[in-house]
Amino acid sequence: MTAVPSLHGRIDAVVIGASAGGVEALSALLPAVPADSRAPVFVVLHLPRERRSLLEEVFRGRCQAPVHEASDKDPIEPGTVYFAPPDYHLLIEHGPSLALSADVPVNFSRPSVDVLFESAADVYKNRLLGVILTGASHDGAAGLAAVAAAGGMTVVQDPDSALVRTMVDAAVNRQPPDLVLPLDGIARLLGTLDRTGARQPG
Repeated sequence: MTAVPSLHGRIDAVVIGASAGGVEALSALLPAVPADSRAPVFVVLHLPRERRSLLEEVFRGRCQAPVHEASDKDPIEPGTVYFAPPDYHLLIEHGPSLALSADVPVNFSRPSVDVLFESAADVYKNRLLGVILTGASHDGAAGLAAVAAAGGMTVVQDPDSALVRTMVDAAVNRQPPDLVLPLDGIARLLGTLDRTGARQPG
């Protein structure tokens, strides 16, 4: 079993990016987020633009934490999993609050992992955890580098365990992450997020 550190006292928010194979990967990870986690979790999964997303319905019954499709200008609730809707970039604004944008695709993607990660890094800085999962895209590599530049923690799925390794290889090659873990290791890491009853440093 791969050893993982504890996130206790270190992380205020989590951003996750995935593409091909992402539903399966997220099914292994999101149920590990504690029901009373303090940290919200923001997810970009590349989806067909013309179809309604079923992610909220799919994951609501699998997760301990509340699950919602992100809505523009909503305040961010602790311990909630937010999915980017199809054909909109998901951004984090100071407040913090959610923002949706129909700006041009980034890396041929809208929503873009890079856009989410870069905006979240600007808000949460060194208190952010960024996770890149399986996918057939280079989207996310620049975003994870932005998380690292802000002092946040970076994790990439072990390329050998990814259904499609293009996205994780691109992230590792852009800047070596803090951790490269199989899905069960990332799930155990998320399970160490601070809970609402936990005493916080300072």
